[in-house]
Amino acid sequence: MSAATPDGPGVLRSFRHFHRDARLILVTSLVAGAATSLWWIDFNLYLASLHYATSTIGIVSTVGSLAGGIVAFPASAASDRVGRRLVFGAGLVASMAALVLLLAGEAFAVVLLAAALWSIGSQAFGVMVPPFLTEHSEPEHRNELFAIQYAVQSVTNIVAAVLGGIVATALVTSMGLDPTGPAVYKVILVLMLVMLVLGLLTIAWLSDDRPSRTSPRRLEAAGEPAAFPADPRRSRARLGITIVDRGRFGRLVLPGFLISIGAGSVIPFLNLYVQGKFGLDLAQLNGVFALTSLGTMVAILFQPRLARRFGQITSVVLVQGASIPFLVVLGFSPVLWSVIAAMAVRNSLMNAGNPIFNAFAMEQVTARERATLSAAMAVLWQVGWVIGGTWYAVLQATLGFDAGYAVGFVTIIVLYTVATSLYWAWFRDVDRRALATRAAA
Repeated sequence: MSAATPDGPGVLRSFRHFHRDARLILVTSLVAGAATSLWWIDFNLYLASLHYATSTIGIVSTVGSLAGGIVAFPASAASDRVGRRLVFGAGLVASMAALVLLLAGEAFAVVLLAAALWSIGSQAFGVMVPPFLTEHSEPEHRNELFAIQYAVQSVTNIVAAVLGGIVATALVTSMGLDPTGPAVYKVILVLMLVMLVLGLLTIAWLSDDRPSRTSPRRLEAAGEPAAFPADPRRSRARLGITIVDRGRFGRLVLPGFLISIGAGSVIPFLNLYVQGKFGLDLAQLNGVFALTSLGTMVAILFQPRLARRFGQITSVVLVQGASIPFLVVLGFSPVLWSVIAAMAVRNSLMNAGNPIFNAFAMEQVTARERATLSAAMAVLWQVGWVIGGTWYAVLQATLGFDAGYAVGFVTIIVLYTVATSLYWAWFRDVDRRALATRAAA
């Protein structure tokens, strides 16, 4: 990436223009994100090392997902009353409590409660990030800020997976314990706990954003107003959840919901697909997925330049539309190298548009709706993955490996195409007006 471009500052150079609190959240995302990566990589393996049955692990995972989904909207409503900082902190404390429980006991009830607490904490933290970044950034730096936050997540996925396993294995081996047993995962839990403590310290340094301590005028002026006027007849506020324009709100979340269903029917099972089709071992599989994460990071950092040139929605449509042919190669090519290349390119292109669309979506609603919109997007993404995962299970049970994956890839291609078309149909005029306004300015 170059430091600057003719049409605006580059991603890395923009870092010094970010608000202090936005930079602190990037640091928090780095350390807390590393803990989250280790959880998703190692938690199920830890339960397996305790000799939990596969069906039991599935129950634990389901309970965790349900707990996270239930807390999303209450967390968004609470943040509007007590401020984002307190909800950030509460989320990290809940995750820390989950780790302490796992270190203290191995009973099923303990594991179940820990999984629920972890999901609650992760969801509460994750839901707050988009509105917080929007409210602590200027419009000209917002694309870069969201892109860097996503890129940080990609980096932590790679680093945490490699270093976490190496450090934990080395420590367990030095103590004369079995490196394949539960002890190595206990060490990882301690490492995760340390990371979350560091994250909590950075949260403590954030400015106090409680409404009682912040002027109402500043709260209303936070970020950018909606790009097109709301219909007051459609305004709804129930249980602390505010939706000013239900039609606009629905258009912002529906395409992502369709994408999540398509993704849930294939993406979580790509490791099984590649291994089953080409017979790769574990080390080779890890190398393949590390490659896709690196490609995603590069694409995400490049995306803000594309958004400045063509507009936010146009750039999202371009990269997501370009990813669809690679899905065809990924799902139907018999050649290993072409499948690996297609996986890396598809993953990079499809994920590159996510931070830009999130920045766009936060700008289309009022300050009061941002946390609600973020919660809705998070919950629908989880629901979509549940639907997609169920569809995958049905296909595999009824059609078998090859035919099941074939139909699964057709499903994801169709849904991605429909969702990308809806982005263009619904939001291209907003995009064009924003570009015209910027050109005039």
